[in-house]
Parts: sequence; structure tokens; C-alpha cells
Amino acid sequence: MMRKAGFVKRKFISIAALLVAPGALHAQTQATYPQRPVRVIVNVSAGGGVDILARIVGAHLGGTWGHPFVIDNRTGAGGSIGTELAAKATPDGYTLLVSSSTVITTAAIRPQGYDPVRDFQAVTRLNSNPYIVCVTPSLPVTSIKELIALAKSKPGGLSYGSAGTGSIVHMGSALLVAMAGVPMVHVPYKGVSDVYPAVASGQVNWVIGAPLSAMPLVRSGRLKAIAVTGLTRARVQPDLPTVHESGVPGYEVIAWFGMFAPAKTPMMLVDKLQAETKRALQAPEVIKRMEAEGTDIIGNTPQVFAGEVKAELDKWREVVRKLGLNTQG
Repeated sequence: MMRKAGFVKRKFISIAALLVAPGALHAQTQATYPQRPVRVIVNVSAGGGVDILARIVGAHLGGTWGHPFVIDNRTGAGGSIGTELAAKATPDGYTLLVSSSTVITTAAIRPQGYDPVRDFQAVTRLNSNPYIVCVTPSLPVTSIKELIALAKSKPGGLSYGSAGTGSIVHMGSALLVAMAGVPMVHVPYKGVSDVYPAVASGQVNWVIGAPLSAMPLVRSGRLKAIAVTGLTRARVQPDLPTVHESGVPGYEVIAWFGMFAPAKTPMMLVDKLQAETKRALQAPEVIKRMEAEGTDIIGNTPQVFAGEVKAELDKWREVVRKLGLNTQG
């Protein structure tokens, strides 16, 4: 009888250990993460605003945790190639994606090999800012009104560049063209850093760019800024009018960059990444640089960011439906 009681007791302890072990294992995993280099896929070419911010955050995370966060630029198809690669990665915290809202717009414009809601776990939105409409310096325009007037005088004669069909740069530009009611030619590239030289040399006439990557080129005279895409003027460029007040009422495109992990990545790791990324964004040198470029730091929770992703996907799908942007190349 004593032997049986002892067996039952040992069996009970074994079952209890099995029930407790997964939680203990997850806690241990969180405490020791990362134990090797982390791959950060950036779905645009090096030198763009997304890439710049990804490298700033990655350097902080790597320095804090003692393992490098390696930036892997995977470009093409409006960002879809890198995004799909990240979506299919093992959900263990060792593959991340940093993207603009292109992760949403490419899926809104046509079906992709990933779903931005189903296939990703939102980690945090890194920043938020309006885009800047930049034109070739030699183009004889200084405002959106003049750009539209010139386009009307040469139907189909002006062109705009983008980081690929379906990218937020493409969608934002196509929305402006549609609302202005004048045809222009879309010229897709692999990334915004490929577009800027084309605009600077006059191969294409204009582009909307993130302040982080576009403003240095504006200051150097390689690009000419004529408007911002928010409904209100940017605090660091108060003399630059909005597209809304320059002849296209109601036009607004707000840019953001965000960090994502593959779906089913353990929330303990996601929360740890969000918390440390937020600390990286709050570093004095990062704040100083972001404020100088006119971008607002966010660093919100995975739950809040996930809600924003869903709302933005619904919004762009409605824009595509109303304006027929999926018929544009």
C-alpha cells in the first residue's frame, strides 16, 4: 500500500512538472534571448528612411544584448519579396521585419504571398511623419499647383518614381495623381534610394520621400521640396505648404515605419523586443536626430500597433476600391 502511495505521489509530481515546465522554459527563453545574431529583414534598399532607422535601432539592440542585429536588405516587388521572406521565417525571435506601411499597401493593392494581419505579430510602430513631395531641381515648378498645371499642359508627359508597385510611396503618389485628376506615368524602382538619383538627374520628375532620407538631399540641392503630405504643416519645415492647401484638398498620407515578427513568435519575446526598442528610440541622440528630420517617435505596444495595422489595411483597401489604384501599373 505504501509502495502504491509512493508511486502515485511520484506520478503526480511528474505530471505537475510537465505542466509547469513550459512556462518555466518560456521564462528562461525570454531571460536569455538573444543567444545568437538576429536577422532584421528590411524590404527596401540601403539608404532609405526605413533602412536608416532599422540600423539605428539594430545597433542599440545589439549593443545592449551582446549579439548583433544584422540588417538584411531584401528588395523588389514593392517590398513584397522581403516581407514574404520574413512572414515564412521560423517564429523564434531570430528573424524580424522592419518596414514602412508598404507591408500593408502591397497587400491592399493585390493579393500577396502573405497577409499583414494573419502572418505577422506586430512588435511596435517606430515613428510617424508626413512625406515630402520632391521634384527634379531643374523642373520649372515650386508648388503642387504648378506641378499639376505643368502635368495638364503635357498629358502623360510627367512621371513619378516609387519603391515599387504597391509600395506606400507608389500608393501615396498614385492617390495624389488621382485626386489631382491629371495623368502621370509611374516608374517603379527597387527602393527609394534608387529613386532619388533618378529624380535628381531628371530621369523621373518627382517622388514623395520620408524626411529621414529625403531632407539631406533637399539641403544639398539634389532635390527640390515643394510640399508635405500631412494635413498640417511640419514643425521643422513650417514654410513648406501641404498638398492639401496647395490645390488638392483632403489629401493626406502619413508615413510610419514598424517592426514585425512572424506570427506565433512567443509574446514574451515580442514584449521584450518592444520594450528595448522603445528604449532605443528614447536615447537622446536618436530623439535629437528624429526631431531634426521632422519625424515623431512612437514605440507603442504590440497590441496597439496590431490594431493600427488592421485599421490601415482596411483604409487602403477602401482607397484602392474607390480609385481603382489596382489597375495602375
